[in-house]
Amino acid sequence: MKNRTKVPAYSVLMGLLIAVSLLLPGASFAGDSPWSTQVDVWTPPFNTELKREVVTYTPLATAQKEWRIFVFIPHLKDSYWLSANYGLVDEARRQGVRLIISEAGGYGNLDIQRRQIEECLASQKPDGIIIGAISDTGLNDLVVKAANGGIPIVDLANTIRSPHITSRVASSFQNMGLQIGAYLVELQKKKGKPVNVAWFPGPDGAGWVEAGVKGFAEAVEGKPITLVDTKYGDTGRSTQSKLIAIVLDEHGQDLDFIVGTAPTAEAAVPLLRRRKLSDSVQVLSYYFTPGIDRGIRQGIIEGAPTDSTVFLGKISVDTMVRRLENRDYFKHVAPTVVIVNQDNIKKWNPSGTLPPRGFRPTFSVNQ
Repeated sequence: MKNRTKVPAYSVLMGLLIAVSLLLPGASFAGDSPWSTQVDVWTPPFNTELKREVVTYTPLATAQKEWRIFVFIPHLKDSYWLSANYGLVDEARRQGVRLIISEAGGYGNLDIQRRQIEECLASQKPDGIIIGAISDTGLNDLVVKAANGGIPIVDLANTIRSPHITSRVASSFQNMGLQIGAYLVELQKKKGKPVNVAWFPGPDGAGWVEAGVKGFAEAVEGKPITLVDTKYGDTGRSTQSKLIAIVLDEHGQDLDFIVGTAPTAEAAVPLLRRRKLSDSVQVLSYYFTPGIDRGIRQGIIEGAPTDSTVFLGKISVDTMVRRLENRDYFKHVAPTVVIVNQDNIKKWNPSGTLPPRGFRPTFSVNQ
């Protein structure tokens, strides 16, 4: 399963990031394995200093049993979760396990996600549960309940702050914020002058947002970068459009960059075009979606880091199967994050990050 190489504690080297992003296609196929990819393994698990080992991840050939795995995600308004949806479904089909997926409709719907999980625990008798959590602590009592019932929990993408989770399959959004912040610093240097930035990190109170804010702040601290405004909000495009419009009304003529979620970046492009600000304001996202991919290829979005969201979904299923079958698994693992931008996107393989064209949300896999 693993091919370990020690690496030092994280440091931001943008030249290296760009080079690595060219060398890391979305997937690297090895031997008889259906897929494999380079991942970071947090050592120790869950550390906030981003201390990791680089490992080649190779999944199981197949599950030994048709396990029943239930998945709970925040929503599908942000196509980040469509990519995760594809990875989850594709790996479940390949390994021969059953998968049932529920989405809560948005980051404001913690009560709905709680109810979905409660009903699952009460009536479905799941073998395992994978959660893309709306809140980092708002599900903790349910995680304890599952653990007490012998049901493993895999924490997918967003971070559940509980000692009772089985494993975390997530590249810390602290790392994502750090990466895009470091890239912003490089862009500022190219401009050769101080810059003004509007920052849209996502829904207030979400664990992944808090982590992203921490990483971004660390990267830009002490640099000639002024955050003229920070707006929190749900990662629906409609919500982000309203927030961007408010900022543009107040700061549009003095703004150099808009940085935020993928729906932020996607919503910013037409708003800037209508206000004739496209030439003066550059747009960055701190994670990757199909819309971000199109924007970078069209030259209207500057760049974004990718956590290889399809692989996140695949690894979470493989991790769950490993746990259920008492095999080796990583306590905290995620694909290595790379920056994709207008310079390297033509050499980059998107298959580990984006679903195939035409993929539609899929909520069950019944073998």
